[in-house]
Amino acid sequence: MGPGEQTITNDEMLAAEYNSEYLGVTHFQLMETVGARIADRIAEKTRGKTNPRIHIIAGPGKNGGDGFATARHLASQGYKVRVTLVSRTSDVHDEAARHQLDAILQMTDSIQFESLPDSSQLRPIEADIILDAVLGYGIKGELRQPLLGAVRIINRSRGYKIGLDLPSGLDSDTGEPHGEAVKADLTIPLHKIKQGLLKGTQYAGETISLIPPEAEAYAGPGDFKILWKPRPPTAHKGDYGRLLIIGGSENFTGAPAFSALAATKCGTDLVYVASPDKTAEIIASYSPDLITIKLPGDHLNPRALPELAKWTTTADAIVLGPGIGLHEETVDAVKKLITEAGEQNKPIVLDADALKIFGRNRRRLKSPAVLTPHQGE
Repeated sequence: MGPGEQTITNDEMLAAEYNSEYLGVTHFQLMETVGARIADRIAEKTRGKTNPRIHIIAGPGKNGGDGFATARHLASQGYKVRVTLVSRTSDVHDEAARHQLDAILQMTDSIQFESLPDSSQLRPIEADIILDAVLGYGIKGELRQPLLGAVRIINRSRGYKIGLDLPSGLDSDTGEPHGEAVKADLTIPLHKIKQGLLKGTQYAGETISLIPPEAEAYAGPGDFKILWKPRPPTAHKGDYGRLLIIGGSENFTGAPAFSALAATKCGTDLVYVASPDKTAEIIASYSPDLITIKLPGDHLNPRALPELAKWTTTADAIVLGPGIGLHEETVDAVKKLITEAGEQNKPIVLDADALKIFGRNRRRLKSPAVLTPHQGE
């Protein structure tokens, strides 16, 4: 791992890929980049060899698609390549991987292709380069056949073994094998080094940069994708989040109401809106899904803090600020609420006027926080 290189978790990588797609950099484009760059690395490794033997072992998923793209790019550079797909061709369902597979199936002069869905058909390989493109990040549970057989065959084979992104079978977060894992001589990480690669004993080479930095710098569909959880029939109300929104004032009722409605749309089970008495009555009329907490006065003030204490304790997260105003008493109350959130290590979103108040009295936040400034702020 070179100086300044960063690691990435399974969920972070998944989010980055989805966000990249949203930004217009498609999965097919990423796969093309991977194929071209891996092919160049293999060309460097085999420079000086006459007719090097290159064998790519591919799975039916996206990692396999990267392997197919690599084979095509190697063939375009004049190399003879052998590709073994450890499944039926009909098992390749990812659209980008399917496109790559269809291309190399037409390249019968430069690419020797075989599909071996039964692990008993696999035999040890002898080659100058063996590229492991069977499995990538995000696998669950113990490896099963025929993929387990592929891992075992790669380990028994003779040649310089390169792991594409991650040695197949290695957990991308823990570094533990899912039963068994490929023992690679070199692993070429994609985008960033997976955490498990450092925790395991594999050697990681130079990372191939892929994804726009904006895909990680800003929240996008991928961030929601990794947070969204399947809901079993046995789930109870509150199992999927309790959110407390503190906002609203005598002049502003819409901002906290729309924040609450957005939270319900995102799947939050219970959304509470704490607002001054008359404001809360108006917010309650927006939707029967919203639970309002009536606070004393026309604006947030320190007298409301004892009432809020029981709600801040039971909430999983807090949104503070929409429509809250900048009354002197409100400023004091917001400061105290931020301090209490830090003491409880409660995730908090600082929005609108609460963000302005925080900006005037900058200090280190002691709890997980999201700040939502607009361009003017």
